Amino acid sequence: MNSNKRENWKKFFNDKISKEIPKNDAKNTLRFNLYRLENIQNILLIEKNFFAYLQKDKDNLYSTLLNQIKGNPNILGTLEEKLDCNKAIISTNLGIEFYVDICSFVDSTKLLPGDQVLLNLKSFSIVGIIENQLDPAVNLMKVEIAPDQTFEDIGGLTEQILEIKEAVELPLNSPEIFLDIGVMAPKGVILFGEPGTGKTLLAKAVANSTKASFIRVTGSELVQKYLGEGPRLVREIFKIASLLSPSIVFMDEIDAIGTVRFDSTSSGEKEIQRTMLELLNQLDGFDSRENLKVIMATNRIDTLDPALIRPGRIDRKIEFPLPDEKTLKKIFFVHIKKMKIKENIKIDEFLVSKNNLTGADVRGICTEAALLALKNHRLLVEQKDFKKAYDLIINRKKKVSMDSIYV
Repeated sequence: MNSNKRENWKKFFNDKISKEIPKNDAKNTLRFNLYRLENIQNILLIEKNFFAYLQKDKDNLYSTLLNQIKGNPNILGTLEEKLDCNKAIISTNLGIEFYVDICSFVDSTKLLPGDQVLLNLKSFSIVGIIENQLDPAVNLMKVEIAPDQTFEDIGGLTEQILEIKEAVELPLNSPEIFLDIGVMAPKGVILFGEPGTGKTLLAKAVANSTKASFIRVTGSELVQKYLGEGPRLVREIFKIASLLSPSIVFMDEIDAIGTVRFDSTSSGEKEIQRTMLELLNQLDGFDSRENLKVIMATNRIDTLDPALIRPGRIDRKIEFPLPDEKTLKKIFFVHIKKMKIKENIKIDEFLVSKNNLTGADVRGICTEAALLALKNHRLLVEQKDFKKAYDLIINRKKKVSMDSIYV
């Protein structure tokens, strides 16, 4: 039965082919070839159109995904004031203020003055609210990994270490003591003295010893180009410090923004003064019981504004004098205990106080002596290496001091 159906199908197929395709005889060879090529061309055109449509659809899909990834072009602004009827006043980074609309899909009840908002690129309308409003630059200021320096790495400075522990560590670890005695805990301290006397080193030791979050700021980082950026950074620094409390804010080289105020027509000087006024406001604004302490450091305390370092804002001033011979000896032992030296090293001849050596100079002498030993293909530092390094550091100091006189 199946064989009969197969034979009938073959017969039907052969009849159809014989009707549609001319017989391949000698007379119709050219006609047959032309007919075959036309059919092939039609099939190729159909295939070309089909793949072109697939490619176009694929390109449209990629374009849609790319636009979704890019999003609509927006810019950042700061809400200055929220008005009625979904209106607001915003300011951009250029310091220009605009009267704009608040889009209907934005929850205006969450908008507060000072918040960062998303603005439409063309109309400057408020199209969104930024949830995480902390500046990335402020997040980078937080010290995630504690420094390696400890109080044992500081030669001398016994009195200064005790003072900073009393003013910073004790209020953070045992705040109830100040409540029992009936006084307010110190808000902050300022470290001042000659360069290289150990101010930053002591701050690093505090960061290592305490469990509080440590935020390190340099005064020059608060000097910004655009209007209002410096005060905004100060506000965000204290905001993130409050969120991470207990915390310590270390402001190095505070004289970059804290100098005495004076009348000036320079826009840059006015912006620096506005930054310092915001710092004064933050020092007055936060409560001393918030587990938030401020440590400032400067080489020029005489140039600072008295309003910045008055009691109530900075409650303790810790001076770092030039080290005496006893302190210099302790600093030398701190550095050479990690070095490979010969047993007959004598450091007493390097402790002459009339040369005004600092802790940084002692470290420079030890480093230079090690480099001289390596230069001579030795792994042990000898007395002559320390002598050459000492003379080199002293001559550099004298040359720098003489150049500063004649400049």
